[in-house]
Amino acid sequence: MIEHTPHRPLCPKVILEGTRLTKKTELAFALNEHPRFVGPRKYRYHSPIISAEWSGLTNEAWGPSLIDFPSVHEGKAMETYATWARLFELHRYYSWIVDRFHLSTQVYQARRAKHIDFRWLESRLRPLGFAVVFCHREPTSFRQAREERLTVSGNPAQYDDLSVFVREQEDLLGAAIRGGLPVLELDVTDRGVEELADTVVDWYERQNLLKLDC
Repeated sequence: MIEHTPHRPLCPKVILEGTRLTKKTELAFALNEHPRFVGPRKYRYHSPIISAEWSGLTNEAWGPSLIDFPSVHEGKAMETYATWARLFELHRYYSWIVDRFHLSTQVYQARRAKHIDFRWLESRLRPLGFAVVFCHREPTSFRQAREERLTVSGNPAQYDDLSVFVREQEDLLGAAIRGGLPVLELDVTDRGVEELADTVVDWYERQNLLKLDC
């Protein structure tokens, strides 16, 4: 008979924030398979990566998301955030990797003169062990990052004005600092995804955020 030794699972909860071209999605996939972050795995299975960029509020391709919704969908967007928060609370002993979330919403909506107060959301995320990894790069490096992205992008026009990304990067940093969650500022300039993932995991270990005792 094989005996299984009980152990506490690794259940990190990370929100990856940053403007475009800052390797957030690549980092999300890397963390989702990092043995020191989610535990050793002998095979792949459906571990969740979620995103506020999903455009599921309307029945249209590339429609509004939880980030760029118009005012008419604000109530639905806030209800969706509350639903995510409740799901995180119910499944608190699991790993959750989020590729853009409420800070991106705050920054985008602020450009439309719409202030959204997410203190209620952070007050629910904080006890669960959520932290923010703010991915950023040197402003002068956006040009090279764009050239790399254009080889795979289906909508290259969105990268025409790089100054938009520089401004959004500054605004996101301010939102992260003012927020109520722990923040790791992660410079992705000239760094590979493996190195970045190791840096995130090292920080989570130092902050004792990988295991949840409650």
